[in-house]
Amino acid sequence: MRNYYNDTKPSMEEKANGSVDTKSPVENGQLPDPSNWGVADVVNYFKATGFEEQATAFQDQEIDGKSLLLMTRNDVLTGLSIKLGPALKIYEYHVKPLQTQHLKSNAS
Repeated sequence: MRNYYNDTKPSMEEKANGSVDTKSPVENGQLPDPSNWGVADVVNYFKATGFEEQATAFQDQEIDGKSLLLMTRNDVLTGLSIKLGPALKIYEYHVKPLQTQHLKSNAS
């Protein structure tokens, strides 16, 4: 299990409306590649990005890194049984960028 979560704390900025912007842990200037992550790595990633409560949904559904990279927007919004607001943020700010980064790094 990777342990870069403790080394790279997520940056959170509180906005005037009370919402929080979470940014992904970055490894060497790039997002990490989750293709070899186990379920615990996925759970730890989402805990580290400020989604402690929602991370258990990934555990319950046994989402590992390969599964994470295959998830669609609809999977995240409906398949994990989490509230819509956090689900949208998880997909747009974490799942989608991880998928894009993975595709870019494998295209080279």
